[in-house]
Amino acid sequence: MKEPRVSVIMPIYNGAADLRRALDSVLNQSFRNFEVIVINDGSKDRSAEVLAGVSDPRVTVVHQQNAGLAATLNRGLSMSRGELIARQDQDDLSHPERFARQVAYLDTHPDCILLGTAAEIWIGDEPTDRAHDHPLRHEILSFELLFNNPFVHSSVMMRRDAVMAIGGYTTDKARQPPEDYELWSRMARHGRVANLGERLLVYREVPQSMSRAGPNPFLDRLVTISAENLAWTTRRQKVDADTENVAALTHSALHRLSRKPDIRSMASVVVDAARFIAPGDVELAARAAERARILNYQWVMHRTGSQWARPLLQKIYRFVRQLPRFPR
Repeated sequence: MKEPRVSVIMPIYNGAADLRRALDSVLNQSFRNFEVIVINDGSKDRSAEVLAGVSDPRVTVVHQQNAGLAATLNRGLSMSRGELIARQDQDDLSHPERFARQVAYLDTHPDCILLGTAAEIWIGDEPTDRAHDHPLRHEILSFELLFNNPFVHSSVMMRRDAVMAIGGYTTDKARQPPEDYELWSRMARHGRVANLGERLLVYREVPQSMSRAGPNPFLDRLVTISAENLAWTTRRQKVDADTENVAALTHSALHRLSRKPDIRSMASVVVDAARFIAPGDVELAARAAERARILNYQWVMHRTGSQWARPLLQKIYRFVRQLPRFPR
């Protein structure tokens, strides 16, 4: 086969029930110039048997002892031949036009090194009215990456050279999982990132997803990555009390708050970060101001000891929003 334009990396762990459908959604893409690297990461179910029935010449199947998601993805990167890397999870489904739309965007935006898409959310095989509709442009995504992950991992396509230049996925146990959030954070520092607004993936919430199976104590890691992002963006030499406090309060990791947090300094970190990312960007400044207001609200809840009421208040707020509006 000629050199593929796209290398699809598909890790498998106990995915026998769903992997054939997920793989078929890749093989049925309208864009045809790709290879698929399927790595069976020590599955204990019938995954190996299912993979033995795959005969498409574009598919390479590798079996290995269990190494974990990040190490498995890095092995896939090392095996890849395409200039573009596409991710596909064992339980998600790609729209037939996904690769074609992403390749076309990357061809016309050579400065973009990471491109995700929006995604429908299903529970098993049942569609829901929910979706992952994340921001689209680099400046807003860079800001959102300071706090959370605005990309659907299984939807991304990225430039191989850019990923390899920064060392691929981290295998540092203090930062993974979430290895995808950690990688996107570093990529956004080295090139432009974007999302397509089209829902080109079905993200299936299933109990045995490779990235979600078993214990997943990543709250502290999430705070660590968020604090590092805030420190880097605001030109600090290292994480300090303010950046760690912002990350901790954002994720309700109250055990990570310092003894005397300064909410004004914390709010300034958020506003300053937006100015460093894109000075004069009105949409970004508004988003930063809203984030600072939310941070202040979380601080009041913490100081008044009313954290217990937060879920109830959120339910009341959602209920009120659904009430019919009558003209005055």
